Amino acid sequence: MSLEIKQLNGYFGAEVRGVDMANVDDATRDELRKAWLDHKVLVLRDQHISIEEHIAFGRLFGDLEVHPFTEGIDGYPEIVKLEAGGDTGKTIVAAGWHSDVTWRAEPSMGSILRGRIVPEVGGDTCFADATAAYERLPDDVKAEVDDRFAIHDYARAFGRLVAPEKQREVREKYPLQRHPVIRTHPETGARGIYTNRGFTSHIEGVSEADSTRLLRRLETAMMDPSIQIRVRWRPDTVVMWDNRAVQHAAAKDFFPAHRVMERVTVIGDRPF
Repeated sequence: MSLEIKQLNGYFGAEVRGVDMANVDDATRDELRKAWLDHKVLVLRDQHISIEEHIAFGRLFGDLEVHPFTEGIDGYPEIVKLEAGGDTGKTIVAAGWHSDVTWRAEPSMGSILRGRIVPEVGGDTCFADATAAYERLPDDVKAEVDDRFAIHDYARAFGRLVAPEKQREVREKYPLQRHPVIRTHPETGARGIYTNRGFTSHIEGVSEADSTRLLRRLETAMMDPSIQIRVRWRPDTVVMWDNRAVQHAAAKDFFPAHRVMERVTVIGDRPF
């Protein structure tokens, strides 16, 4: 049976109906993968799945990574648990606009996030089309960034979580990474902005002042509301996004309500 796909705006994003994530055959997986490439962000509602089924669904699209710095669930290393508000005392939600784990040599291909406990209001996740953001840049800015590379550093977001005596060991395991400022999608060929405030240290080959200026200009391009979608969560909503094509940010407007999300992340390849 073909999927029912409803586009969310004129650029990207779609809500998909007719999928049971606990029971996906090869034909449905292939149809989902095509829709994922076409629409960049897919929203699947009312997915009453177990943790094991969440992991199994992610593995339909590739190997899953284990995040070294975020909270997980005992016995399920592939799951990243994102919890804040309520009685937790936690107020950290996300690193602003970003693509996941760009500090890895081979950053993630895609992320699959499930809402477990969601606020009645607030706590939405916003997505921005990195290709549309790039295409709207003035020609002179494109000329400055087109062939540049930027350095990505895990420590900008997670360094405080590493004990001083472990800093050298962790740095050897996760060295600075050099990725193109404008990434080419390996499957669609589309080009999009691939820098972010959370993980990007600087742009190579320009002055510190120019690096700061350009990074801010690229971030501003991603923040254009006209190239964004905003996903409102319900319990057991699942959102899967292509980290090579979009950036995302969670709204921090739900406190003191409780919000619990669980994510699996599909390993990608080295950007070019």
